Amino acid sequence: MKASELKSGDKHIIRTDSELRSRYGKTHDIAVKKCLTELDTYSKEYISRSPFICLSTQHVDGAADVSPRGDPAGFVRVLDETTLAIPDRPGNNRLDSLSNIISNPMIGLLFIVPGFDDTLRINGKAFLTENPSLLNSMSVNGRAPKLAIVVEVDEIFLHCAKAFRRARLWEAESWQDRSELPSLAAMVTEQVSGVATDPEKAEQMAADLEEEYQSTMY
Repeated sequence: MKASELKSGDKHIIRTDSELRSRYGKTHDIAVKKCLTELDTYSKEYISRSPFICLSTQHVDGAADVSPRGDPAGFVRVLDETTLAIPDRPGNNRLDSLSNIISNPMIGLLFIVPGFDDTLRINGKAFLTENPSLLNSMSVNGRAPKLAIVVEVDEIFLHCAKAFRRARLWEAESWQDRSELPSLAAMVTEQVSGVATDPEKAEQMAADLEEEYQSTMY
């Protein structure tokens, strides 16, 4: 099927919330009632066990972004029952998420725990801080983050295991062989230049990237 067949004139496009909801059954009662406005014991447990989150932001002009964030388990700090802090570690300096937060404070978080098929979702509003006491408390290997993302929680809920089970995410036999694709450095270089990278050079680029990872992680 061509993309042109799915464009705005297509009669199959769902355009209103009422059209959408008419295609599905009633929302399960527990799915509505499970939403919390404060962190409880189990929410804090997921946060303390999670070494990886997906952070979703949106610019005021509508441009959306999802950014992966990872650190040792428990890197997202619980400041109180309605407030979290996320350290901003060194990256590529695109600053997409941070710029979006300044433009539009609404934020979504997905907490992932290795081996857990269920996840924790948190929605709220965020701001950026350079508070030295907070940043110093988030130091790793003697290096404090440049800033922290502080999240004021609006909504918290646990999410069921269906997506992860469909993906078989933690089943080793479903994992793919990373060597079947070039290294990240080689792929990006080809995307930028339009020229395939020589295999020997690609191997060196992969080694250089790995060395950079080790030296710039924090």
